[in-house]
Amino acid sequence: MAARLTDEQKKKIIADYVESGSYRAVAKKYGVSDKTVKRICEEDSEMSQKVAQKKEENTADMLAYMESRKEQAKGIIDSYLEALADPEKLEKTPIQQIATAMGIVVDKFVTQPAESRLKEKKMEIELLKIESQMKDSSQEEDAEDNFLDALNASAREVWDEPE
Repeated sequence: MAARLTDEQKKKIIADYVESGSYRAVAKKYGVSDKTVKRICEEDSEMSQKVAQKKEENTADMLAYMESRKEQAKGIIDSYLEALADPEKLEKTPIQQIATAMGIVVDKFVTQPAESRLKEKKMEIELLKIESQMKDSSQEEDAEDNFLDALNASAREVWDEPE
């Protein structure tokens, strides 16, 4: 028979599940089945809610801290960019390090905004597809109505014709 989990272990399991959202990953970490993790989380829904709330609070605190340090971070980045542009330092720096530094700069300043624009375009395309589908479905309904009208008219003609 498997050893019973302590209350502390159960709390950690709940916290890890709230963090990862995966019963399977938490189960693997603690050497239990995913059904056990699910049961623990469902049995103590109050604790799960508290852990989720704490996670949200921690996230908000971290975002607030990052926002408060934004200007300092910008200053540090500016200093690094200036150092990267210093011809004397460039001469002394191995090409691999320059390439790595440039790759990081390009990645952060070019790729992320491009990815953001790409995601935006994908959303626009999805919206257009949905609108198109909505229009198509209304056209299909109109076509069905027209077909039924024509069918009914034909049936009336057949039934109303004298023999």
